[in-house]
Amino acid sequence: MTMRLDVEDVQTTKGEKLLAVVLAVFLLIGGVWAYSKIDDAVRTSTPPDYSYRGTPAEQAAVARQEAAFGRLARAERGATRALANLNLRREAYNTALAAHRPEANQLGKTYDRAQARLAQTRKEAAAARREVATTRPAGDAAQRHIGDVRTGRANHRELLAFVFRLAFVFASIAFGYWLLARLRRRGSRYYTVGLAFVAFAAVLAFAMAVDYLTDYFQPLDYGPLAISLFGIAVTLLAFVGLQRYLARRIPHRRVRKGECPFCGYPVRGNEHCERCGREVIAPCARCHEPRRVGALHCGACGAA
Repeated sequence: MTMRLDVEDVQTTKGEKLLAVVLAVFLLIGGVWAYSKIDDAVRTSTPPDYSYRGTPAEQAAVARQEAAFGRLARAERGATRALANLNLRREAYNTALAAHRPEANQLGKTYDRAQARLAQTRKEAAAARREVATTRPAGDAAQRHIGDVRTGRANHRELLAFVFRLAFVFASIAFGYWLLARLRRRGSRYYTVGLAFVAFAAVLAFAMAVDYLTDYFQPLDYGPLAISLFGIAVTLLAFVGLQRYLARRIPHRRVRKGECPFCGYPVRGNEHCERCGREVIAPCARCHEPRRVGALHCGACGAA
C-alpha cells in the first residue's frame, strides 16, 4: 500500500533515522573506494613518461656540463691527494734535516716535486671550475626545460585524475539532490533515503576538498573552490525549491488543522480570523455553499 504524504507531515521514526545514517556510512565507504580507484585507474592507463631527453642542443649542453663537473671532481680529488702527499713529504724532510741524516737532500727534492704537483693540481682544479662556470648557464637551462616537460606530462596525469574525481563528486551531488526532489514531489516515505544520499555526497565533496587542499598542487588550486561553489549553488536551489513547495502546501495544512490559511491563527468556527481579520469562509464558485478558504475541494460539490 502506497500513501502520498506531504514532506512536512512525515514523522520519521528513530529506526528510519538510524537506517538513513547507516546507509550514508555505507554509501561513503563505497564512494571513497571509487574515489581512490579513479586515481589508480588513471595512473595505470597513463604511466609516467621519462623518455624525453631534450633537443640535441640541450643534450649536448647537459653532456658538456656533466663532463665539466666530472673533471672538476677529479681535479679536486687530485689536489686533495697532492696536499696530503706534500704534508707527508714535508714532515719527512724536516725530520731528516733535524737529524742531519744523509738522505735529507733526496727528501728535499721529493718535497719540491710534491709542491710542484700540488700547484699543478690546483691549476687543473681552477681550470675545471672555470669550465663549470662556462657550461653552467646552458646546462642549467637545458635541465630546467627537460624537467618542465617531464613535470608537465606528470601534471597532465594528475589533472586527468582530478577531472574524473571532480566529475564523480559532481555527479554524486547532482544525483543526491535529484533523488531528494523526486521523493519530495512524490511524497514518499523514503524521503530519508534521499537525505542520506545528499549527506554522502556532501561528505565526499568535503573529503575531496581536503585532499587537494593539502597537496599544494598549483593547477588544481581552484578545484576545492569549484566543489564548494557547486555544492552551495545546488543546496540553495534545493532550499528555494523546498520553500516554494512549502508555500503551496502551508495553506492546505492550516485548513486541515482548523487554522487561518493566511496567518495560522485558530479560527474556532468563525467566518473571519480573529488575528488578521481576513475572511476564512467564502461561497463556492460552483454551488455557492460555504467553503473554507484554502481548501482543495468544496465539501458540498467537490469542485476544485
